[in-house]
Amino acid sequence: MQIASPTILIRPSTDEDVPAMLDIYRQHIRYGVGELGSYEEEPLQAEDLKQRRKNMRKRRLPHLVAESGGVVAGYAYAVPFRKRPAYRYTLKHSIYIHGDFLHLGLGRQLLPALIDACAQVGYFQMIGYIDSTNEASLRLHEACGFERVGLLKAVGFKFGHWTDSVMVQRPLGPGAAGTPGPWG
Repeated sequence: MQIASPTILIRPSTDEDVPAMLDIYRQHIRYGVGELGSYEEEPLQAEDLKQRRKNMRKRRLPHLVAESGGVVAGYAYAVPFRKRPAYRYTLKHSIYIHGDFLHLGLGRQLLPALIDACAQVGYFQMIGYIDSTNEASLRLHEACGFERVGLLKAVGFKFGHWTDSVMVQRPLGPGAAGTPGPWG
């Protein structure tokens, strides 16, 4: 799947995109931009990211990048919400945009592409956790059909203070009105 606009190309990520994705992720760790910033203290390594992508592909989970002018400007992916079989139709997602590309509408193309890709492979619900101070991400998610379904108070400690997370959710495809078929 490739989705293009005059300046943005949304496509599946490749191993060649890993260095750019690592740069974007490291920005989020250092400066806390994006969904939650990141609460990881150990830097993500290229081999770790390659292995994560490989595991996602085995599970039919999308891992997408957004290019602007040939530069990887953001990426998004979905992982299982929980490991138990009852939750196998629900995903948790992340979206990361390079700091130089924030507030340019990139997320408004990347997130819907992720939503569509997840629905196409048979998932029914998508969950996200967003730092409560990240108004831009909250607006993006609401524009893409997510509802605020919960507030998790003081669940993260970053940059010397506690942070709250807003839990958001949206149906994929028919959502709760659908009945899953056999899982392959």
